[in-house]
Amino acid sequence: MRKLIIYSLLLCASLCAVLFSQSFDKFFVDKTMRVDFYHTGTKGQETVALDKVYDEGVWPGSRTHLLDPLNLGEYMVRVYDVASSLPIYSRGYSTMFNEWQTTEEAGAGVYRTFHESVRFPFPKSKIQVTLSRRDKRMIFHEIFSTVIDPNDPTQVNRQQRTHPYKSAKFIDNGAPQNKVDLLIVPDGYARADMAKFREDVKHFTDVLFGTSPFKERRDDFNVWTIEVESRESGIDKPDKNEWKENALGTMYNTFGSTRYVLTEENRIIRDIASAVPYDVITILLNDNRYGGGGMYNQYTTCFTQTDTKGMEWQMDYVYVHELGHAFAGLGDEYYTSQVSYVDFYSQGVEPWEPNLTALSDPTTLKWRDLVEKGTPLPTPWEKAKYDSLERARAKLDRLASDYYEKREPLYRQAQDILKKGRYAGKVGAFEGAGYMSTGLYRPALDCRMFSLSLVDFCAVCRAAIERMIEYHIE
Repeated sequence: MRKLIIYSLLLCASLCAVLFSQSFDKFFVDKTMRVDFYHTGTKGQETVALDKVYDEGVWPGSRTHLLDPLNLGEYMVRVYDVASSLPIYSRGYSTMFNEWQTTEEAGAGVYRTFHESVRFPFPKSKIQVTLSRRDKRMIFHEIFSTVIDPNDPTQVNRQQRTHPYKSAKFIDNGAPQNKVDLLIVPDGYARADMAKFREDVKHFTDVLFGTSPFKERRDDFNVWTIEVESRESGIDKPDKNEWKENALGTMYNTFGSTRYVLTEENRIIRDIASAVPYDVITILLNDNRYGGGGMYNQYTTCFTQTDTKGMEWQMDYVYVHELGHAFAGLGDEYYTSQVSYVDFYSQGVEPWEPNLTALSDPTTLKWRDLVEKGTPLPTPWEKAKYDSLERARAKLDRLASDYYEKREPLYRQAQDILKKGRYAGKVGAFEGAGYMSTGLYRPALDCRMFSLSLVDFCAVCRAAIERMIEYHIE
């Protein structure tokens, strides 16, 4: 009987795969449509306006997972076939705009505009594209809609773009549609720095595939590079009044946070990235200040130098941590470090991130299948002692030359709490996550998404990464 059930499930999965494959061939051709928008607003207000539509290279994504089953991201793009009204594609994502809306600047009523893109398989016939956003209760509501005729030359830019930078396939494991295609691009690397970029690519690729579960799934990835040259070495540090002619426009002090690195040059990045098939973009920063960033289904950034001997491992931590955000939609589990957000999460509302919970009902905990019997929910830990150590650390000047020397004893004591606690290594619900000391819970005492260390991903985060890999390769 058990064998019959397993056979039936496998047969059903095979039939579903065939059905979805037929849907792809019915509605799409093997190319990518990129739709660019302008996103304008302030806290509580937003307007989306269409910019341009592009015909790009081959579609690198799945031909079977056309409708997103993961329910991740602050926004959702949906594509409908106009003739039949059928939904034919959807995908969740997050934006720089939605992060900025939670800052004090937006709260003061300042308006800003950000450039954004969504990408999906190139349709054969007229489509309706909608963008939806979650409300405070996590329910999606449509905020924008437009109709695009792929056969109208006045609507779609089909220019064959000249790509001035050298591109290469660093790791080749197969066709893009059956792999996760990771694109690595440099910013702040002048022509003389390209040898360093190649070394950095090898280093961080080794770091990623030396970390579980990426290590076990290495064969499911392709890695691409594009050698983008900047006019100067390094990236902008506004707080130091240091400005560089870096090609991708990355800068420290994003949203006023010293170590947060993003870029507002979306169009430039997308134009450059279109030279190769890609699912995920990582930007290596040729600079020496600790820093990075990552947004779900957008890109990551990571610094590649340090002037502090013995702290090189922090670059490795940042690279993998930020990929957890951009690739798997994982949330930050820490809550004591400085961020520029105000009320990023709503009290008592379940976040969409797979590794954060408001724990309103322990019986429906999103990772309950990984919790051992007898583990209390919420799960007790030495939070008060940990918080006191973090308050002492927060008083230190992070940019001072002796910061790490002064931080070391506090860091060691905090790590002891995380490594030696009664429920260390177990899955539960530990209070303190998502920039909130109370009201949000994380799955484990420690994880790559929680502490600044080379600790492994917890079981919940590993499972989320595995799900995303399967989503891309099936």
